[in-house]
Amino acid sequence: MDRLTGIAVFVAAVEEGSLAGAARRFGLSPAMAGKYVGAVEAEVNARLLQRTTRRLSLTDIGQVYYERCKRILEAWDEAQREAADAQGTARGVLRIAAPVTFGALHLGGVLAGYLDAHPHVRAEVTLSDRYVDLLETGVDVALRIGRLPDSGLIARRLAPCRMVLCAAPAYVARHGMPRRPEDLRDAPRLAFSEAVSPGDWTLCDAQGATHVIAGPSRLTANNTQLLLAAALAGAGIAYGPTFVFGESIARGSLVALLPEYRAPDLAIQAVFPSARHLPLKLRHLLGHLAAQWGDMPSWDRQLGDKAPDRVRHGGGGFERGQVADAGQHFQAGPGDPG
Repeated sequence: MDRLTGIAVFVAAVEEGSLAGAARRFGLSPAMAGKYVGAVEAEVNARLLQRTTRRLSLTDIGQVYYERCKRILEAWDEAQREAADAQGTARGVLRIAAPVTFGALHLGGVLAGYLDAHPHVRAEVTLSDRYVDLLETGVDVALRIGRLPDSGLIARRLAPCRMVLCAAPAYVARHGMPRRPEDLRDAPRLAFSEAVSPGDWTLCDAQGATHVIAGPSRLTANNTQLLLAAALAGAGIAYGPTFVFGESIARGSLVALLPEYRAPDLAIQAVFPSARHLPLKLRHLLGHLAAQWGDMPSWDRQLGDKAPDRVRHGGGGFERGQVADAGQHFQAGPGDPG
C-alpha cells in the first residue's frame, strides 16, 4: 500500500478518535482504513494503536510515531503548496476559525463559492466564540469582530459590523416609539453580556454629541441569536449587529429605532500569523471574502429604506485605527457579537 496514504490514515485515525472517522475523511470504508493502519504497524513491526469497541488510544511507541508522522505530513503539504503556488494554483487544507453566530449565518455561502473556484483546496472550519491560538492550533486564519488584542497577528478588514437598535412592532405599539436616547433609560433592554460594558449603550447624534444609556438590562445573554428571539417575542429593545438583526428588520418583524442617531460600528477582520509567504489559498480567500462582503454587505443591503441613514449610505464605518475606540461599548471579548 502507498506509504504516505497509510501514514495519513493513521494520523487521521488518531485525530478523529476512530477508524470510521479516518475513513470518512478520506472517503474509504472503515475496513480499508483499518488495512492501511495495519500495514503501517506491520512495516514498523510495532503496535501503534490500542483498539477497543469505543475508542482508539496511542501506545507509547505510537505517540512518538504519531508526532513524527504529523510533521512529515505537514512538510509534505507545505512542499505541495509551494509547488502549486509556483504554478499559480491554490491547493491544500485551509483551516478557518470564526465566531459561532457570524459563521453560521454568513460564512457558509461565500465559502462555497470560494471552494467552487478553487477545486484543489479543502476547508476545515471551526466555529467558536473563544479566541483560538492560531500558531498552537494550526489555524490559517480567524475571523474576529470588534477590538483586537495586541497579539502580533496581522489583520485585514473585510467588512463593517454596523450596530442597530430595534424592537418588535408589538412592543412599539404597547410602549410607543422612542424619539431620543433618554426615552430608553427605563425601557426593558436586551443586552449582549460579553460586551465590555453590557449595560451601557452609546449613541451619537448628528452634531457628534454622545448619549450613553446606562442601567440594568431586563435580559442579558452571551448569544445574539437568543436576544433576537427575545426581541421578536416583544420582550424589549435590542442593540446588536445588523448581520443578526437585519433580516428581521427587512421583513418588518423588527423595527429600527432612533435611526437619526449613530451607534459605534465595529469591523469584521481576518487575522493570520504573518503576511510573509502568505499561502496562495489564503490570499485568494481573503480577496474573495472582501469582495463578497465589502463596505455594504448583503445583510445591510437587504435593509433597503428600512435601514438607518448611516447604514443605507454606507456611513458610520471606522478605519482600522479607530476600531479599538469603536468597540469599547460593544466588544465581544474573545468572541463576537453572537
